[in-house]
Amino acid sequence: MLHFIKRGARSKEVRRLKQGYSHVSHDFSPVYDNNSTVLILGSFPSVKSREEHFYYGNPKNRFWNVLSSLTGCPRPQSIDEKTAFLLFHGIAVWDVIKSCDIIGSSDSSIRNVVANDISIILGSADIRLICGNGATACRLYDRFILPDTGIEIHRLPSTSPANAARDLDSLVHDWGETISRLLR
Repeated sequence: MLHFIKRGARSKEVRRLKQGYSHVSHDFSPVYDNNSTVLILGSFPSVKSREEHFYYGNPKNRFWNVLSSLTGCPRPQSIDEKTAFLLFHGIAVWDVIKSCDIIGSSDSSIRNVVANDISIILGSADIRLICGNGATACRLYDRFILPDTGIEIHRLPSTSPANAARDLDSLVHDWGETISRLLR
């Protein structure tokens, strides 16, 4: 019987790998300080972001363009510039997921989620608003983090290039209605 269980577990792992799944861990830190007032949570870093070891690394993702438009500041380019930009404007950034099985950058393929513990941010920063960058981040937050925090998340339209139905102007408008009052 033990042999059968091992074989079955191995078969499941082989099927998972054949489907293109990889088990991936989030390996870069959140961006925040004690002056952060808005926490923006993504679901999990894209392949490009994982390669760069920083948030929203895909040049087609409109995250940095949206924030630049809202703040009236130039779009930051380097990781140091992006970090300084976020902190200067009181924005904390992290992802809901610490590790998962995923195919490439596909949010719809996410399985076997282990969530990040956002209490380290909430315990040291002056977070007044938690926002999710897209539906998947919000759904995962509600499932894995909300029970621990009791703090509702505000859904923002995704800045991902997969959200082609939304142009930059509409993203800036919707994000601005939610977070502009808290930006420095």
